[in-house]
Amino acid sequence: MRSLLLKSSFFIFSFLFANNLDTVELRNFNDDNTLQEFQGQATYISKSTMELGRWGARLSEEQKKQVKARLKNRLEKKYILTFNKEEALFYEDEKLDAMSGATDSWGKNFAPGKQYKNVKSNEQIQNQEFYGKQFLVKDNLQKIEWQLGKETKQIGNYTCFKATASIPTSDLTWYDFSWSRLQNPNTTEEESDSKSDETQEPSVDMTEVEAWYSPQIPVGHGPLEYWGLPGLILEVSAGNTTMLCTKVVINPEDKVEISAPEKGKIVSKQEYQETIVEKMKEFRNNRMGRRRG
Repeated sequence: MRSLLLKSSFFIFSFLFANNLDTVELRNFNDDNTLQEFQGQATYISKSTMELGRWGARLSEEQKKQVKARLKNRLEKKYILTFNKEEALFYEDEKLDAMSGATDSWGKNFAPGKQYKNVKSNEQIQNQEFYGKQFLVKDNLQKIEWQLGKETKQIGNYTCFKATASIPTSDLTWYDFSWSRLQNPNTTEEESDSKSDETQEPSVDMTEVEAWYSPQIPVGHGPLEYWGLPGLILEVSAGNTTMLCTKVVINPEDKVEISAPEKGKIVSKQEYQETIVEKMKEFRNNRMGRRRG
């Protein structure tokens, strides 16, 4: 997701229809049999603004608009989360790109693939394609130390409670890439532009996360890396990112099989990130070699 034009793969946006979340009448979640049998599906929408940095300062307002228009398919995404009591399957709904006819081969190398989570076994399995090669990233679920607050708000018909956490940015964007990672995996782009004391230990870039969950849907699931709250996460903001649930269907007539991806070379999150960094080093060196030639 991250490119030279984007500071990160995260998004910031506000929806006028945030309080118009489509809902279906919930079954009795206190019934153990229902808990075993029920399935839900949540639709999330994300949008983003771009931070062009010093490069963008040289562009006119018209040029900035043209850049944003060309990258619209990268800045507007729709995701589906299908879940039961213990498992969840999260993936991008690529119908938006198909309808627009837009393609983004570069961005797809750094976008999150189909993700399976199991909160009982503490397992995450995610399919990633990187320059035509398939990887199966197997690891534990992201450790999140949530701070539960008392603040509430309505999202559609659901009463949601606020929770916050601070998470290392590299743990949230392990499938992504920034050129600054060739210098230091935990250094932000702003930090890489400034001079720092070489004797000082590199700091870990942290992302502040704000989530809104509803105990009315008592499952510990959420989009992307987020999970572990006493209710489905309907909205989450991380750094300059916000993802908003726009539709929830409980016990749909057509059930979907929730199963983990199976194809690809098995690696951990760290091993996958190391693969990306090595490939991008090779890409950079080849490009510099062609220029010298």
